[in-house]
Amino acid sequence: MKIVWVQYTTQPEFATRNSENIAAVAAEVRALALPGIIYCTYLFPDGKTFLHLDHFESEEAHQILTSLASFKKFDAELHASGLEAEPKLVLPGLVASTIDFLG
Repeated sequence: MKIVWVQYTTQPEFATRNSENIAAVAAEVRALALPGIIYCTYLFPDGKTFLHLDHFESEEAHQILTSLASFKKFDAELHASGLEAEPKLVLPGLVASTIDFLG
């Protein structure tokens, strides 16, 4: 399993558009019924800091997500938006969980 944690802060005026782009990625993953991908994004109380906490069955599943048209659009618009805080990437390992993730 691969876990990806990415946190960043958008400009306030871009937060709504970023949320829409993230929702489009989630909708595409659901519509394609892609196995091995748990895609979750959270918005902090400041309304502009996002946390992506994604679980992948494998590196190949991660590559499938990043190859989606909706993900490419999200990524391009995010990086062109002028972030307040650049993305911080962490690759944590799972110790224990009350739910069965992807293996």
